[in-house]
Amino acid sequence: MFIKCELIGFIILLSSISISHTLDSYKANNSSNYNANFPHPCKRKCVKNSKPMECKFTFNVEWYQTMSKACHNCPHQIEDCFLTDCIPGDGSYRSVLVINRMLPGPKIEVCYGDEIVVDVQNELIDSSTTIHWHGHPQRGSPYMDGVPYVTQCPIQPGTTFRYRFPANIVGTHVWHSHLGMQRTDGAFGAIIVRTPDDINPHKDLYDYDEHSILITDWMEHTGLHKFLSHYHSIGDNKPTSILVNGKGKYLRFSQKDGTEVFTPIERFVVKKGFKYRFRLINVSFMNCPIEMSIDGHSFRVISTDGHDVEAIEAESLVSYAGERFDFILNANQTEGLYWIKFRGLMDCDERFTSAYQVAVLQYSNSSSVDFPEGDVDYQKTLRKGLQLNSLNKGLETADIISIPQLKSLNEPDLSLKPIPDFQYFVSYDFYKIDNPHFHKNGLYGFNEVTNNLNKVLTPQLNHITMKMPSTPLLQNRHRFKPDMFCNETTVKKCDKDFCECTHVIKIPLGNVVELILIDKGFAYDANHPFHLHGTSFRVVGMERIGQNVTVQEIMDMDKQNLLKRNLKDPPIKDTVTTPDGGYTILRFIADNPGYWLFHCHIEFHSEVGMSMVFQFGEIHEMPPVPIDFPNCGNYLNSPISQFNEPQELASFNQSESGTDHPWWYSVFSGNEKSVKVNVFVTFSVIFLKYLCV
Repeated sequence: MFIKCELIGFIILLSSISISHTLDSYKANNSSNYNANFPHPCKRKCVKNSKPMECKFTFNVEWYQTMSKACHNCPHQIEDCFLTDCIPGDGSYRSVLVINRMLPGPKIEVCYGDEIVVDVQNELIDSSTTIHWHGHPQRGSPYMDGVPYVTQCPIQPGTTFRYRFPANIVGTHVWHSHLGMQRTDGAFGAIIVRTPDDINPHKDLYDYDEHSILITDWMEHTGLHKFLSHYHSIGDNKPTSILVNGKGKYLRFSQKDGTEVFTPIERFVVKKGFKYRFRLINVSFMNCPIEMSIDGHSFRVISTDGHDVEAIEAESLVSYAGERFDFILNANQTEGLYWIKFRGLMDCDERFTSAYQVAVLQYSNSSSVDFPEGDVDYQKTLRKGLQLNSLNKGLETADIISIPQLKSLNEPDLSLKPIPDFQYFVSYDFYKIDNPHFHKNGLYGFNEVTNNLNKVLTPQLNHITMKMPSTPLLQNRHRFKPDMFCNETTVKKCDKDFCECTHVIKIPLGNVVELILIDKGFAYDANHPFHLHGTSFRVVGMERIGQNVTVQEIMDMDKQNLLKRNLKDPPIKDTVTTPDGGYTILRFIADNPGYWLFHCHIEFHSEVGMSMVFQFGEIHEMPPVPIDFPNCGNYLNSPISQFNEPQELASFNQSESGTDHPWWYSVFSGNEKSVKVNVFVTFSVIFLKYLCV
């Protein structure tokens, strides 16, 4: 009997190794690199009642270079610009931080209900990273939100972090790095979640859904170089160019025959007589809203930030950093080539850099190498006619389409009830204060610097600069005491002195929240797009009051019922702007327990603390920490003697990881491979135990 048991045990061991090897092989085969010629299997027609797929991707994050050796003779031989690993950009030679040596990075295209699995491999030399899935609220999976020190630790160089979450939000979204200036340098890409035709309210309005437009402002230096130059010296913060799907014309290249060439621009091919769904994604990082128009064509906007709206026609639209708009183009004009024009506003306008870009709308029977007639410069990118989402305008302006005027196709929900459960005002502006990060009082304080170019104002929310904790809020929530957080009621004299703390607002789970954003507008004629993690919101109001406005003025108007609200069918978004000298009113339900970042989506502003965190619910209402979830934090030279006993160390590790599970948890936790192997081995051992007794 003993020999038989030994033999059976040996067979079980070999079988488990075989299963492990098989699953490893499956993983490798299913994580291959895909491209236009070999599309990912999850990019498919979505069919009602079909089985969801597990969609695996591998993201290699690394520093790279535009116009690298991979580009060979680009742009003199234009075909070289499309070679593998060639990133031409706008022709400028600069460092980039990219995924899989692509700009934009890999597009994720899945069906509603699929599971997205992304292994992020940090191959950076000197930096950590994270990836945020902008537009996905991560209901039930808050640890996958990708915000350093809020939902996770940064991914260290040489390590891999697996993001796994369901594709449960339909529409056009974007992924991007959420650490430092990495989005600025190219770490971004599209996420498209489609539905079966049966539940697509716009399916009869278009024939093809194949074009995505990712637009971003761009410059000749890395984001960090620009940031340090601006905040510590006399450098500016103005982008010089715009990219469309990573392409653009900016730098001129001289040919031997005396002519000049540019790097390639993007082309979108259409067939006459058909209607196309375009998905516009703004991944800009500076104060550079971008206006888009198409020569000879208008378009119908059908969705914003992944949420469907009643189709509305416009001649042009303005998008801000983080926003997405889906529109339908009717290819009903004379076959030929037409300019698609992108015009930079605010810090990109004619007062500063006149940043613009073009792409080509190419009818299928037209030339694939020629360009539309007429040269384009900044002034010629202006398009008259009805505009959606105009800069610093709201419901007070009659000849535009303001965001609250879009009509959501979603049914009214509890967030639209007359009186919210929780109302909160968030005001902001730039302030002339001694921010010690950039102006040290007594040495080079704000008023001690004589060169105005060396003065930088500090953007704040409710006069508070956000200080991120040293360890993730969500994972280590039991460590944080209420007095470790702050808000405008717990700090004093912040309108005169610099205040920096971990800015957290606690909201009871399930409350209907009304957030009133106030852009006071005293310092600059600026604009700030804001993004809320963890949930979408209804945009129920937006109006510009004047050149500037005070918080008290808005509060008084609210008491007198003078703030305009659409509580019938307002659009649903996750990113929105506020007119300078005005307000925007948001409504949402705080029903997704966790810690959720709310921040300006201009990279420089977010990096210097223009953000805050909303805590939805009590800490016991938040999902448990995943097993083996990586942790981090300060180390302040604790006496080593406290770790002498193995029992104490084991207890410490258990409490630090936030996990306290029964014996069977490890059997059914982990990735797909470990679960199958664990289950096989566990039940085999049980069988062997009873056989050998």
